[in-house]
Amino acid sequence: MAKVKKEEPVLTVNGIRYLVADLADEAKTQFVNIQAVEAEINRLQTQLAIAQTARNAYQQALIAALPAQV
Repeated sequence: MAKVKKEEPVLTVNGIRYLVADLADEAKTQFVNIQAVEAEINRLQTQLAIAQTARNAYQQALIAALPAQV
């Protein structure tokens, strides 16, 4: 069975590629912090999309519940 070569994680900043394993501990910490914040932003964007969809549905239900204009 052939061994699968695992690629090392690479960070690209301002067009420069850095091996994550070679970064100083402080840089690794900041990299992890950025990943955590990006995940939270994505989660919040998903929540916002859900809320906007619900708002639109409620708005359509309200319009349907209003008396017809003559």
